[in-house]
Amino acid sequence: MSSTYIYDAVRTPFGRAGGALSGVRPDDLAALVMRATIERTGTDPDRISDVIFGAANQAGEDNRNVARMAALLAGFPTTVTGVTVNRLCASSIEAVIQGARAIETGDAELVLAGGAESMSRAPFIVEKSAKPWPAVGNQTLWNTSIGWRMTNRAMPTHWTISNGQSAERVAQLSGITREQQDEFAARSHRLAAEAWAAGVYDGEIVQVPGHELGRDEGIRDGSTPEKLAGLQPLFGPAGEGTVTAGNSSPINDGASAVLLGAEGALDAEPLARIAGRAVHGNDPDLFPLAPIEAANKALARAGRTWADVDVVELNEAFASQVLADVQGWGIDPAIVNIHGGALAIGHPLGASGGRVIGHAAHELARRGGGVAVAAACIGVGQGLAVVLER
Repeated sequence: MSSTYIYDAVRTPFGRAGGALSGVRPDDLAALVMRATIERTGTDPDRISDVIFGAANQAGEDNRNVARMAALLAGFPTTVTGVTVNRLCASSIEAVIQGARAIETGDAELVLAGGAESMSRAPFIVEKSAKPWPAVGNQTLWNTSIGWRMTNRAMPTHWTISNGQSAERVAQLSGITREQQDEFAARSHRLAAEAWAAGVYDGEIVQVPGHELGRDEGIRDGSTPEKLAGLQPLFGPAGEGTVTAGNSSPINDGASAVLLGAEGALDAEPLARIAGRAVHGNDPDLFPLAPIEAANKALARAGRTWADVDVVELNEAFASQVLADVQGWGIDPAIVNIHGGALAIGHPLGASGGRVIGHAAHELARRGGGVAVAAACIGVGQGLAVVLER
């Protein structure tokens, strides 16, 4: 079996809900990063074996199969196929993994993977009546931006708590304090702001025409633990909660793309090689802990240990989640999200996995070598991880 290499990775700046990118459809965001990746690498789109994109919503302008729709909008030939995958917060990591499998089995030579999400434009929906003329009455309007909806009553209720309640539960189980969470959140904003100012992100960003951003819109200058301490807890019992809007990831819009290929598929030096990958499942109410074993499995499959790892890109759904995962791995937190994470950068669900993998690959290229882990927790009790080498 051949190896899979990452030849390029790009993303849009991530916009805040109702912010600079809220007027842009998710299929247009996806088309933009697809087209940019092809243009940056000088790749003939005819050579793309498949487009695999992630989207967590798919209930609105994502139009069920945003991969195919966006490839057409990007101007790719109609012979270039597209499939959309959904593993919620790690959908674009899943896209990369499926693309890598296709390459390694010889089913593809080049795959364009990634994801897109417009949480601003996610629609409100109502359940469809089983009768052609439903009785007059009220219906529940569901917000599809994030979280449980139309939950099956057979699902145990202790599993169907909100993501924030799960983050609170993990904080309590792991002994993580409010102060630790606020300190980590402030670190994320500080490191992201410093990285943008230093030009670290310049090589992996493509702007949305007419909606240009100088950096990710959610970064807050001057965030400090002291300022974050003033925010009220949202999920725990009165007087006992620790999870706030300040130490949780926001709602965002954006897209990412990762160009995958076999060795020698392009006349260019790859950024990194995919060396291992794994998924792990646990109880849905403890989903923030799932990346621990996912990354451990991925490293084992890559023939590596944590002692070999130089950098970790872990999606920051919640500060308590990241701190608990780092605690579970027993690693130095200084190697985790060295240029900030989703608490500051944002978490447009379908696009975040492509961001963490792409940034990890670019960082290995900047360093001239090393080993990286890219991972994400996933609602309903899953974690996904990929190991990169250069």
